[in-house]
Amino acid sequence: MKRIWKMTLGVVAATFFGVAAQAVKAAPTCDPGNGGIKLPKGFCALVVAENLGAARHAWVAPNGDLYVALQKTDQSPGGVVALHDSKGDGHFDMKANFGDGSATGIGFYNGYLYVARTDSIVRYKMTPGQLKPAGDPETVVGGFDMARGHNDKGLAFDGKGFLYVNIGSPSNSCQLHQGEKGGPGQDPCPVLDHHSGIWKFDANKMNQTVADGTKLVTGMRQEPGVAWAYGAPYTVMNNRDEIDVLFPQYFTSEDNNEGPAEGMYRIDAGLNFGWPYCFFDYRQKKLLLSPEYGGDGKTQGRCTQFSPPIAAFPAHWAPVDITFYEGKQFPAKYRGGALIAFHGSWNRKPEERPGAVVFQPFVNGKPSGKFEVFADGFSVTPVADQSKYTGRPDGVAVAPDGSLYITDSEKGKVWRVFYKP
Repeated sequence: MKRIWKMTLGVVAATFFGVAAQAVKAAPTCDPGNGGIKLPKGFCALVVAENLGAARHAWVAPNGDLYVALQKTDQSPGGVVALHDSKGDGHFDMKANFGDGSATGIGFYNGYLYVARTDSIVRYKMTPGQLKPAGDPETVVGGFDMARGHNDKGLAFDGKGFLYVNIGSPSNSCQLHQGEKGGPGQDPCPVLDHHSGIWKFDANKMNQTVADGTKLVTGMRQEPGVAWAYGAPYTVMNNRDEIDVLFPQYFTSEDNNEGPAEGMYRIDAGLNFGWPYCFFDYRQKKLLLSPEYGGDGKTQGRCTQFSPPIAAFPAHWAPVDITFYEGKQFPAKYRGGALIAFHGSWNRKPEERPGAVVFQPFVNGKPSGKFEVFADGFSVTPVADQSKYTGRPDGVAVAPDGSLYITDSEKGKVWRVFYKP
């Protein structure tokens, strides 16, 4: 199996941070009840940080320091929080904030910490032995469209000097008048020109714009988690909403609740995944024509020409991050598989589906078999609407020892998960 770059970054970073790769140490004591979450048999968890703010994606340094991207809120300027365990008990007792603005993706490459903000990709020069960078950030890519929704960005590196970033679509289904009941879709959809896909940039070049990058694929709605594995970027897309509200003559509430699947995609250059003209139906396991373009819940039409997802997940679970596991702390079946953070729904009635972390097995570089819910119980149930969530998993990051960090954007918690048979 080809080694996954998101994990091999640790080898480069280990040299930079001046620490040697170490064998897996004895895991810290887990919390009673795993800090409130549910895990498979043999796994346990502890809460290692709390009250960070709206915690998004995370990256773990080889020495164990954790860097978490933060969303900007009324209570927080956003940016990044760096966490350090000075006592060696598994809990982060030191923290340092830097930067500002809503951030989602975060990663380390060639001596720099890269941060994906809604308007730009910036990087900070890291100094060995210091928790936070001393200098100001450099802009790697700037000028992203801010006057829209779906502008959270993830990032990934291929280890060959290139950076991969998603640019989401500023629309649900590219209607001529967004949100209009029964309203037609624009054909062709104009937002596809500068949005709706994964872009490739030079990771070492400063002050790039979207025009300097290469759009690898198109036909995507929103996919804020990006990871490099098996020679390509991978992502999981948030599918369309309100199919029953906008077209009640064709779709019921159940159709909306169960139909438009969240799909996993391998980003091979030149592919078109069909948004907004089509959506992948979780029950029928095929691309269907969207009602804005003449669909009725049965017709495929032009959708046969587009590439379907390589794996599908239930409607409205809201995927926000993805990582591939190549540690040795978990059992062998997890090696090479994908761990995906689902944020939880907002468009599912009468009750929303709280978020979860899901494991998708891979064999020989391809999804194999049905996904499994790996971590659950982040929020109380039932949930009437998203304002009632008490926890929402947002980021997943594998530590050098093979344990897994899970971040929470609702209360600012971070869990660390171990396997202890």
